[in-house]
Amino acid sequence: MIASQRTGGGAAESDGRVMLGDIGLDALSEVEVLAHIERAWSEGRGGMVVTPNVDIWRLARRDAEANRLLRHADIVVADGVPLLWAARLAGTPLPERVTGSGLVEALAGRAATLSKSVYIVGGGAEDTADRAAVALRRRYPGLRVIGRLVPPYGFDTDQARRDRLVADVCSARPDLVFIGLGFPRQEMLAELILRGSPPSWILGCGAGVTIAAGEKRRANTFVQRVGAEWLFRLVQEPRRLAKRYLVHDAPAALHMLWLCFRARMRPPGPGNKHSAAR
Repeated sequence: MIASQRTGGGAAESDGRVMLGDIGLDALSEVEVLAHIERAWSEGRGGMVVTPNVDIWRLARRDAEANRLLRHADIVVADGVPLLWAARLAGTPLPERVTGSGLVEALAGRAATLSKSVYIVGGGAEDTADRAAVALRRRYPGLRVIGRLVPPYGFDTDQARRDRLVADVCSARPDLVFIGLGFPRQEMLAELILRGSPPSWILGCGAGVTIAAGEKRRANTFVQRVGAEWLFRLVQEPRRLAKRYLVHDAPAALHMLWLCFRARMRPPGPGNKHSAAR
């Protein structure tokens, strides 16, 4: 880990990691994430990157295993703009939003420059990983994609299938793995791969693989900056995302902001300094 965690209230800095409730985020920019991974490559160390949004924050607060995955990740950076708002509201601002799809592009470019190998594990159509590999090679000449696959539906509940997938990735010994299967499946898979290939860096990137393949579009920079990318995605996929965004994530975002506001307004004192947010 870049920084160890200790549960805090609202948002508080804990050994360099900003806490939103009991979810910790590293105060790193995209450039700093790249620098950290490049330094780790030079030292023969691997690790896992997680990019939480509001949905992941919500899940990790109610699910012990999801929370553990975030606590044990080597780098945890804020994908969702509401997380930036909450941290700023609490007086512990994060430098910028660092998205999974943005890191796919940035890391692919760095890997091409440094002659590092990449393995792509994607969701979506059967040829999603192949299309992502072609597109990334076109954008970053010299990129070495040494493996790509789209796991069959239900692979994570079939131990034999899961073990074969992990063995295939580990046998390739990639420097970098993109896994676009959604939280927490991609992070659970990442942990298994790291056991067999410790020097690898693994990014759980959600829709990052399908975006790299050109199967989904991102909102323009202005829409991203004002925190409305969720609305752009909702318009694209209303049937899949309406319940998640409107019923679950919107109330969670308001609750997160309230926790951070309350923590900042709470008078300092021994009983309040590290009280847990509920």
